[in-house]
Amino acid sequence: MMTGWLVVNGFLKSGKFDELARMFCDAAECLSVSLEIKRNSDCPVTVGGAVLPVDWQAALGNCKKPDFVIFWDKDILLAQFLESMGIPVFNSSRSIEICDDKRKTHLSLYKAGVPMPVTILSPMTFHTIGYSDLNFLDLIQERLSFPMIVKEAFGSFGEQVYLARSRKQLEQIIKQASSTELIFQQYIAASRGRDLRLQVVGRRVIGAMYRYSDTDFRANITAGGHMRGYRPTDQEQRLAVRAAQAVGCDFAGVDLLFGEDGPVVCEVNSNAHFKNLLDCSGVNTAEEIIKYVIRQKDTRQW
Repeated sequence: MMTGWLVVNGFLKSGKFDELARMFCDAAECLSVSLEIKRNSDCPVTVGGAVLPVDWQAALGNCKKPDFVIFWDKDILLAQFLESMGIPVFNSSRSIEICDDKRKTHLSLYKAGVPMPVTILSPMTFHTIGYSDLNFLDLIQERLSFPMIVKEAFGSFGEQVYLARSRKQLEQIIKQASSTELIFQQYIAASRGRDLRLQVVGRRVIGAMYRYSDTDFRANITAGGHMRGYRPTDQEQRLAVRAAQAVGCDFAGVDLLFGEDGPVVCEVNSNAHFKNLLDCSGVNTAEEIIKYVIRQKDTRQW
């Protein structure tokens, strides 16, 4: 029997995350896979010592080495450590790192030629200094005009996403943001309050939903949006798969916007929550991911 770990965050207490963990465990049981939930706090990264490389037992205690890990957290150093032990990790530490930082996501999409809104990365500054000079906004304003989207590089569920309609609002957003790591993005008016979430597993789209809001420029369900099942076009499916491949994901939730000349990629989520997709389409993403991992045992040298 294949054995695996589902790595989750040990400090994030939420029924939503617990529900996803149960879905993974139920799917694994149905597919005759032993899946054990491991909190990142149970697996402190231990390096160094007299013997190199660090052996498994010394590093992670008296437990059996799993055949694979589904990494449902953003503890990138732990994911890298497990990979250094020769364990297949889904998604890889590199792909999680890229998706967790919207700046790295858009750089990867750009290098792969994936259509996306015009995106400008904020200049680097030190957290102890912040943006003491906002003159760099002149060029951003010239290239994007108003309204424009401002996003903190790290954030989920549509949070830390702002709409700036004027220079005054733009400066207020920057001053009030909890981070200096930002992206400035072209506002796609045709997609106001609506987008698509396509779930990619392997090199195919397994399900999709249409998200919409009548009161907010964001369509995220957590932000008050609504959803319904959706049958994506061939173009939308190809774009979602290209986006997932561009960031190196084995599986991902890809968000598309309705551009005037066709769909464009908004975001790629390496750990996309999929309960809503199950509710509106009947597609069990956890089951599809476990099936995918099983198939990899036959196609990769583990």
